[in-house]
Amino acid sequence: MAKESIKARDRKRVKLELLYHDRRALLKKEGNWDELQKLPRNSSKVRQRNRCQISGRPRGYMRQFGLCRNQFREFALAGKIPGVTKCSW
Repeated sequence: MAKESIKARDRKRVKLELLYHDRRALLKKEGNWDELQKLPRNSSKVRQRNRCQISGRPRGYMRQFGLCRNQFREFALAGKIPGVTKCSW
């Protein structure tokens, strides 16, 4: 389980990226690198980290479900993810 401060920091980065997305794209298109440098660092998309929606774990993240491997396994075995079943042959 990730610390709440780490999860909050990542939520802040997501919010800033949405706020500055259009402005950053325009400045990049114009090639105005000096003005781009003046924007907040956390407004860049590459500073975000994919995290599990439940635990906040950054590693073992599965994009399709938005969960880490541990939470995915728990939810799948409990039958809470539609269309996912345990494989056997």
